[in-house]
Amino acid sequence: MEAHKLVLYKGGNRAAENFMQRLLAGTNIINPTIEDYQQAYNLVRQFPDQTITLFDALLATLSTAMNLPVWTYDYHFDVMQVKVWR
Repeated sequence: MEAHKLVLYKGGNRAAENFMQRLLAGTNIINPTIEDYQQAYNLVRQFPDQTITLFDALLATLSTAMNLPVWTYDYHFDVMQVKVWR
């Protein structure tokens, strides 16, 4: 999770631990299916000229399925034509 990485690097271990505790207490965890991974893999293959990671493609797949925007500044989500909240 990239938000955790940001909190860890900017705030340190204690801030990252607090972030994860609050996140786990107040969110629903979604486990991707094999079909989600397959769709993400196919999405990566659609853009061979881009450095889209499997993680980003999986997030794009799940956000599209749930009709939720992704909170990011990563232009790859624009390339994948995913709804983005900025």
